[in-house]
Amino acid sequence: MKKKGLMITIAAILIVVMAGFTFNQLRTTVGDETNPGKVKSTLNDEEQAAIAEQERIEAENERKEQLRLEAEEKARVEAEAAELEKKLADIKENSYYISNDRTKVWDKPTEDAVEVDALDEKTLVYVSEYLKDESGEIKKMEIKSDIDSEVVLGYIESSSVRKSLSDFIVRPIEDVDYAAVQKNGSFESNPKIDVKGVYVTGHSARGDRLQDLYTLIEETELNAMVIDVKDDNGYLLFYSESAEKFNPEANNHVYIKDMESFVKEMKDRGIYLIARIVTFKSPIYAKTHTERAIVYKDSGSLYSDADGLIWASPHDRVLWEYNVGIAKEAAEYGFNEIQFDYVRYPAIGNKSRMDYRNKEEESHMATVQKFLKYAYSELSPYEVYVAADVFGWAATALDDVGIGQQWEGISNVVDYMCPMMYPSHYGPNNFGLSVPDAFPYETIDRSMKDAFKRDSNLETPGLIRPWIQDFTAPWVKGYIRYGVPEVRAQIDALKANGINEYLVWNAGNRYSKNAFIEK
Repeated sequence: MKKKGLMITIAAILIVVMAGFTFNQLRTTVGDETNPGKVKSTLNDEEQAAIAEQERIEAENERKEQLRLEAEEKARVEAEAAELEKKLADIKENSYYISNDRTKVWDKPTEDAVEVDALDEKTLVYVSEYLKDESGEIKKMEIKSDIDSEVVLGYIESSSVRKSLSDFIVRPIEDVDYAAVQKNGSFESNPKIDVKGVYVTGHSARGDRLQDLYTLIEETELNAMVIDVKDDNGYLLFYSESAEKFNPEANNHVYIKDMESFVKEMKDRGIYLIARIVTFKSPIYAKTHTERAIVYKDSGSLYSDADGLIWASPHDRVLWEYNVGIAKEAAEYGFNEIQFDYVRYPAIGNKSRMDYRNKEEESHMATVQKFLKYAYSELSPYEVYVAADVFGWAATALDDVGIGQQWEGISNVVDYMCPMMYPSHYGPNNFGLSVPDAFPYETIDRSMKDAFKRDSNLETPGLIRPWIQDFTAPWVKGYIRYGVPEVRAQIDALKANGINEYLVWNAGNRYSKNAFIEK
């Protein structure tokens, strides 16, 4: 009995050992979770091939499922995009602006209709139904506030609407584009801020005056400098590869040798940098390329302005490339914004005497706009903003002021409009003021209201950041001396109109410090 019991015990032990061996063999064959990269296969080739095939099939099915899900998501996104595009097209096709204030809205389209509302000029409405007469002409429109509204506002006459805001421009220029333009938002690397800046010449930038300007910014609400990168004489702030290519003589007069250190100091102080580029008044370039300068037709002699400075032709595309090339270099150095000044024609009474080199037969305004569009396109990859200086009167005059500066034609294609709203630059009785220079608050206030009205004619106007005056203008009959109260009055007028940005001009860069300390 003992021997039989021993045999049973030995058999049981062998069964347990063999079972354990078989389990471990199987586990190592399919992979050990404690050591998944280690496989000790004891399966034959056919069994291994079967397992591999099963794994391949599972992986292929998983890949197909993933592709199916991705295709479904792509189709969904494309369908939504197509639906949105269709909706936007519908909105564009059926949206109109009310043409006059107090336009009557009726409760029904019939003659016994009752007036239920009156809409103001430029109110945007969506036409949900067009009602035609017997001849097929649209006579009335059923309107809603927008495409998604379920409420019908009523019915209006078809003659009481306009298709585009630009239709409200009193004197549109035929070859100028007033359509909506896609503009840059706020760059993450260069966010928009409320700029309060002062003008700085190249001389001040490289001299002892700069320390005083640093102190001015540190102790006031000021936070920016508009620095001459290419000044009225054509002199440059830094050595320029663009100048070396198109206008080498400009590199003979450079204000700053070490631009990296110069910009670093500005950035360390938190100063927003604006590069002022005098654009078409380009004396060094014009002297070198007289065939590209504005000349008198009868004599062929170079035109020069009251300062004795000659002008290159705004039509010269090489000049465009030269100026934008300098702007790109400024952006690479770290300037936040490019400001094109003298982006206009000279003020000449008898234009018929002049040869502007206008081979394209463009209007003044079209040429200026095309240059700014070109500059905007070229500079956008550098993540800098584009600004244009214009005469303050451009906000009030209906035409291009004779110099290619029609408000809507420029505001439409830049990030910032910088009208020079210096009270001294307005004539007697402008805005109903006997001497605008003597009324700094009223002049700025009334000029801003005109600017807002002009921007209301555009889908995509530029932001307004005006130039204001910190200098006395003794050449103006009835002028007053400008100091802290007069400068602050201009700033207060801007604030009253919702504008919290400004640029201050003083040719000598000497500013009324206390005007920039808000009480």
